[in-house]
Amino acid sequence: MSFEHLDSPKLKRFQRKVTLLSAAGTFLDGFDLTVIAVAMPLILNQWDIGPGLQGLITSSAVIGSLIGALWLGNLTDKFGRKAMYVVDLLAFVVFAALTAFAQAPWQLILFRFLLGIGIGADYPISATLVSEFSSTKSRGKHSTSLGAMWFVGAVTAYLVGILLVPVGPSAWRYMLMVGAVFALIVFFFRVTLPESPRWLASRGREKEAEEIMLKITGQKVAIPLASASKTKFSHVFSKTLFKRTFFVCGFWFCYAVAYYGISMYTPTILKPFTDGSQMMVYMGSGTVSLLGLLGAIVGTNLVERIGRRPLIITSFTGLSIALIILALNPTPTLSFLVILFSLAVLFANMGGGILNFVYPTELFPTSIRASASGLATGVSRIGSIMGILVFPNLVAAWGNSKALWFFAVISLIGLIISALLAPETKGKRLEDLNNESTSNFDHSPNGENHGKMA
Repeated sequence: MSFEHLDSPKLKRFQRKVTLLSAAGTFLDGFDLTVIAVAMPLILNQWDIGPGLQGLITSSAVIGSLIGALWLGNLTDKFGRKAMYVVDLLAFVVFAALTAFAQAPWQLILFRFLLGIGIGADYPISATLVSEFSSTKSRGKHSTSLGAMWFVGAVTAYLVGILLVPVGPSAWRYMLMVGAVFALIVFFFRVTLPESPRWLASRGREKEAEEIMLKITGQKVAIPLASASKTKFSHVFSKTLFKRTFFVCGFWFCYAVAYYGISMYTPTILKPFTDGSQMMVYMGSGTVSLLGLLGAIVGTNLVERIGRRPLIITSFTGLSIALIILALNPTPTLSFLVILFSLAVLFANMGGGILNFVYPTELFPTSIRASASGLATGVSRIGSIMGILVFPNLVAAWGNSKALWFFAVISLIGLIISALLAPETKGKRLEDLNNESTSNFDHSPNGENHGKMA
């Protein structure tokens, strides 16, 4: 099939453009989800907010992203990648701006929730578009770069926080407004991208797919009528695909519980060890976030070298060990916490934090790719919410070190799921992966799969 033309080296520049604009979206995801943790100490100084309300403010965008991923991911398969790719950026612009003008906690919660719908939608939309335009050999690197840019956004949130702290009590409003400015810039560039020819073919619109292939490759490409697919979303729960569905939802859920439980409260955890210095809190938290970015960069450079399976197993192994060491120390120092939290997020992001943009888009047919990715994103948001809301209660009941055992156990479950179910997809065309039978797909290191999808 004619999509082999997308493997041409001549398309590298175009593919980099698609990846860059998609990664700009995940940059915004990382920025907007992290900036609330940066802003929270200032919000607490300005408003009288109890632990329950604080948890709602922190988690509202994540709750919104659960709905956005499930709802708009499905609409992306119905109405197209490009339409939703542009529309969801409008949510970033409008609602990020409104959060900056919130006059009461309930307004901040509402606007953050609506912003979260756009954030959740961007995961399956961007990851799907990148996977469908990338070449077979570079698909993993392009897709994992989306994950890496999430952490660039997270680091940027801390840098913006450090720069704006001198502004005074209202600095948190400016922090939130920066996200709207970034989103507006990305919006104007995204409208220039074409629709995915793979999606058009899956909807029986072969002529339009051929026109786009001609435009981007410079070659006339014949796409057969048989390329249209009638696969329904419910097929993700069928015997054929259930193992893949359980795997992508399972490992992403475990990663999200551990990562969000730690990262959203890093400033809060470190604050008692900084002698009241807000700048030290941001510096320590920013260091942890920076090491998380480093882990994502390392993973991006290894994904096409050692493969997906070894990377995700190594990731959960390192995360589990770091969390166990943290949990075993009831009287940590600031340096100990920063170093161990940094190692934890480095390993977490080296595999789980970037392969969540790869596996969901590689293991499902084109006609339900965004829906399946949206489902996995939605399940991960449940994990994120769980991590955010459960952690403060566990700390209150058990203390920091004992509470971390919860995340260590979750990480170990992620390791078991990955060891048993993670397939190797490196170097395989999307169409070939779609045709492989999941009932027989091999989990051995060489990743050789057998059989055809029914």
